Amino acid sequence: MATFQYEALNAQSGKTEKGELSVGSQAEALARLQEMGLAPIKVDAVQKAETKKGKGKRGGSRGKKGAKKGLGDLEIKIPGLSGRVKEKNLTIFTRQLAQLTSAGLPLLSGLRVLEKQEKNPTLRNVLGDLAEVIEGGGTFSEGLAQAPKVFNKLFVSMVKAGELGGVLEVVLDRLAQFMEKAMKIKGKVKAAMFYPIAVLVVAVVIMGILLVFVIPKFKDVFADMIGEDGLPAFTELVLSISDTVRMNAIGTVSGVFACFFTFSMIGRSNYGRYILDKMSLFFPVIGPVVEKVAIARFSRTLGTLINSGVPILQALNIVKDTSGNVVVARAVQDVHDSVKEGETIVAPLEASAVFPPMVISMVDVGEKTGDMPQMLEKIADTYDEEVDRAVESLTSLIEPIMIVFLAVIVGSIVIAMFLPLIVMIEKLGDA
Repeated sequence: MATFQYEALNAQSGKTEKGELSVGSQAEALARLQEMGLAPIKVDAVQKAETKKGKGKRGGSRGKKGAKKGLGDLEIKIPGLSGRVKEKNLTIFTRQLAQLTSAGLPLLSGLRVLEKQEKNPTLRNVLGDLAEVIEGGGTFSEGLAQAPKVFNKLFVSMVKAGELGGVLEVVLDRLAQFMEKAMKIKGKVKAAMFYPIAVLVVAVVIMGILLVFVIPKFKDVFADMIGEDGLPAFTELVLSISDTVRMNAIGTVSGVFACFFTFSMIGRSNYGRYILDKMSLFFPVIGPVVEKVAIARFSRTLGTLINSGVPILQALNIVKDTSGNVVVARAVQDVHDSVKEGETIVAPLEASAVFPPMVISMVDVGEKTGDMPQMLEKIADTYDEEVDRAVESLTSLIEPIMIVFLAVIVGSIVIAMFLPLIVMIEKLGDA
């Protein structure tokens, strides 16, 4: 439990009240004040009497230049492992800021509160920079634009639209909902892919152990048992593979890494990425899930942007940049060009062959009735449910496939080792 000092306005008496609350967090303190019928003006955590040397005006997170830091204030940054903000942390920050602003706390105070309690050093520094921009007379969206690695175009554009419309707290809440739903969908897809990847890794490890350590021990035994008649062809094949892997271990590992590297380089080129994304949309079993995720993301992003007051052409550019699929991005670019020429959205969507007739029909209805944002939100909700069902079906289908795959790999090696014994038993029977 922490202690918070508050200054709030009593709506009934019109007087300002001060006091302290013992709660778990800033958000709980704001909620408690609302229950008491008070409008919060200022809510700050009570600082301990003893402070560390070198602590600046901003509580030690970003002190004055030249201020000494204690050992506990040192932040060790490892290249490649620091300087990143996870999607989960950013989503939590957006939700907390939306709650604080909705409760009546000024934006600057909300940023200071979240800066103090933020554990991620990168995000904490970014929040400090945002607060400095606002203190210097800049806008929130201008501060966000200075951190493009943390806040994407969608985030900045929605906040800017909220500022222009005077509904920043509403836009932040809408943005938090969007990020939470997007993270939920991504989490379900990752969970569905975890099982087949885990089984594949286990299969590779088992096959490697058998080829390198187990099978070579059978080779000399088989040579003494079979003699001049030779081994069965399938056994010879497995033994040859084992010798190749064992004698050329470095070459085998290098070949595997070369394949992954080549695949990665193809994915980085524009045409290669287009081909891979096109294949992912029409690939059996996985394709329907990828398609539904892409449609849900497109619909929710565009609907959220338009509903937040972002102009349609700017919204389409943002959707194109954040689509995550080149095929969908090209379709959105065609839509952008069509709208720019004063034409409709429906024709380029239909020509892309990515969006099903139901989606095109709903977009057409929304465009004609002027209810496009709500229609896009309905499409996104529908396809979120479709993704849930598709992921469940994919999981139930992949499990037996991967079990059979593992059984075939291990079973084939076992059969190859038993074939010489079967041949020897048949010879003894004939004798």
